[in-house]
Amino acid sequence: MFFCLKNGKVYDIQSKQFSSMKKNSIMPIKDPKVIEFLNTQLTNELTAINQYYLHARTLRHWGVTLLGKKEYEESIEEMRHADWLIERILYLGGLPNVQRYNQILVGQDVEEILKCDLKLEEKAIGDLREGIAYCESVRDFVSRDLLLKILVNEEEHEDFLDRQFDLIKQVGIQRYIQLNSAPAPDQE
Repeated sequence: MFFCLKNGKVYDIQSKQFSSMKKNSIMPIKDPKVIEFLNTQLTNELTAINQYYLHARTLRHWGVTLLGKKEYEESIEEMRHADWLIERILYLGGLPNVQRYNQILVGQDVEEILKCDLKLEEKAIGDLREGIAYCESVRDFVSRDLLLKILVNEEEHEDFLDRQFDLIKQVGIQRYIQLNSAPAPDQE
């Protein structure tokens, strides 16, 4: 593990020696477990991008265009999260694992799509909370703040999904689908 000092010297904790640094180079403080937590969340985000995109296109195909638009926007938001995580992992000297995915849960109807999305959000929120606690414990406040920023967005999406289930209970699934469908375009 290395610490970067202002005078251009690097102190290696293991060897207990100072060494010179190239000008303008940065040796970030690395913790493999922080990188592991960031990669776990990257896996969640990459899975969500694909799941939400598939759901967006499926809903649009079914004519449930307003909910499909929301799913598409969530997919793009997850892409932003993945971008932030990749940047942080690279900065810490880690390798972003963009080949690992969780199971993509595919809903067969509107209500099942919402249930699949909620399950994905619940997993991400649990992983984020665990990662935030660890980053706090090792005083990596930048990684902690990044995970916290993502957590806020994931909790907002979880709240949105919970409200959709409440709405379905109140008005029924058919009315809910009708509320989330746009009128067909004029063919004239």
